[in-house]
Amino acid sequence: MAVTDRSGAGALPERSELLQVAIEAAREGGRRALEYFGRAFPVETKPDGSPVTPADRASEEGIRDTILRRFPTHSILGEESGARPGDPRVVWIIDPIDGTKSFVRGVPLFGVLVGVEVDRHPSVGVAFLPALGDMVEAARGLGCRWNGRTAHVSEVDRLSDALLLTTSVRAVERRGIPFRRLIEASGFQRGWGDCYGHVLVATGRAEAMLDPHVAPWDNAPFLPILEEAGGRFTDWEGRPTIRSPDSLSTNGRLHDGVLQLLRDATPIP
Repeated sequence: MAVTDRSGAGALPERSELLQVAIEAAREGGRRALEYFGRAFPVETKPDGSPVTPADRASEEGIRDTILRRFPTHSILGEESGARPGDPRVVWIIDPIDGTKSFVRGVPLFGVLVGVEVDRHPSVGVAFLPALGDMVEAARGLGCRWNGRTAHVSEVDRLSDALLLTTSVRAVERRGIPFRRLIEASGFQRGWGDCYGHVLVATGRAEAMLDPHVAPWDNAPFLPILEEAGGRFTDWEGRPTIRSPDSLSTNGRLHDGVLQLLRDATPIP
C-alpha cells in the first residue's frame, strides 16, 4: 500500500515495501561480491586514495538493477557510479562493498549497505555482511531485525564496562582526538571497523563505534537501524545525520559521555 501524496507527484511507497526491496538489493549485491571474495582480481586506486575492484562495480550494478526494476523513477546515489537523477522525494544511497580494504585482504568483515531517504529523512536501512551471512534491517516505525529476530542495543550504562570500536585509531588522532582518553574511559577496545562496528552496536554486541572519515553511503543505513534498535547515531557534534564526515553509534545510554570525550581537547599529561 502506498502513501498518498497530495503534491500531485504520485504516491510514495510504504516503508515496508522500500525495506523489502532494499533487502533484495543488498542480497544481490552480496551475491555478486562473493563471486570475487577470496580470489585474485585487479585493484585500482581512486583519486581519493581508496581502493576499488571489479567486485565493487559488479555489486553496485546488481543493487541498482534490483532497485530500478521495482522503482524505475527513484533517485540513486552510489559510491562507485555516482548519482542517478530521479524523483527527489526518494533517494537510495548505496555502498556496494563497505570495507573494500578488508575485502581485498580476504577479511570477511565487509558489508553491502543500502539506505533510503524519504523526503530527505533517512527512513530505511539495510546492512548485509555476505561472508558472515548477517543481515540487519530497519525502517522507521517498524523496528530493527537481525537475521529475522528483533535486534536491540545493549543495556550497559557505564563507559568503564563498554566495548569501544573504531575503524582507524590513526584517523581519530588526526582529527585531534587523544585516543588514549577514550581508551582509559572505556572497558575495552577493538578495531572492528567500517560497517561491522555499527552492526555490532545495533545488535547489542558492542556499546560504541567511532568512524572518523565517512561519506553518506558509509552512513546511509545506520540512522534508522540504530534508532529502531534503541540506540543513537549522530556525527561527532551530536547531530542525527548521515551527511557528516564522521559518525558515532552507541547504545544511547553512553552517547553523551562519548561525545563529551570527543569534544574535550584538554591535553593528556
